[in-house]
Amino acid sequence: MNPAPAHLQLIRTCVLHTVRTATVRDDQVGWVVRGRKRLSTATGEHGFSAGRAFVMARATQWDMRNEPPPGGLYEVRLMSFAPRTVARFHERFGQFAALPAVQGCASTEADAGFTASFSHAMAALLDDDASAALREHRAFEVLLLMAERGIVFAPMHDLSWADRVHRLVAQRLHAAWTVDGIAAAFHVSASTLQRRLGEEGTTASGCVREARMEAAMAMLQGTERQVSEIAAHCGYDSHSRFTAAFRQRFGYAPSHLRP
Repeated sequence: MNPAPAHLQLIRTCVLHTVRTATVRDDQVGWVVRGRKRLSTATGEHGFSAGRAFVMARATQWDMRNEPPPGGLYEVRLMSFAPRTVARFHERFGQFAALPAVQGCASTEADAGFTASFSHAMAALLDDDASAALREHRAFEVLLLMAERGIVFAPMHDLSWADRVHRLVAQRLHAAWTVDGIAAAFHVSASTLQRRLGEEGTTASGCVREARMEAAMAMLQGTERQVSEIAAHCGYDSHSRFTAAFRQRFGYAPSHLRP
């Protein structure tokens, strides 16, 4: 079964909050429907208000601040493109090869053309009966519109080992992941896996923990699941342990996002 060409995330919250040191795993196109999104790094800050579209390149890292309008709801629709989709886009639309790829983030107006393309893609990606070909076609439509506005993502090269582990764990967050189990999935020894992750400045346990925390944040922002259900889904059999881990990672408890 082929992986989905893109994935959707709906972020809706009435609580102002910051997601610190968030890593962008896949190239993303976002649409600020309500409120304001701020991205900041040591080198500067970028703000996107309602009616703007923004892109974030994969393998970048930001502090993300999500700001609801006064007394209202913050809403962002986010589309993440699988590496294979970006690669196939470049194969099919080689005329954009000369454009410089986005290095950090960029933005454009979420005008009628953008909202139509984005909505078409959303409809296909959410339709269980849509064919793989149609889903890819609609994902290409969004990438093509952005490219015609001068915004393109770089072709994908090899994934880092941290990304490989993250993607593996994300498929079964609740599993009791061990170094040996992860290494076996990649047909390498545990020592080889540890060495390769160490060269990237991380560990297997760190990758597992980050994958679970990223998933928990996404579910808290975009679903109405109970915190206890999210904890169990992410592999925590103790609500208190989950809360402590979440607070350590983000600086506030999960309940902060559920007033």
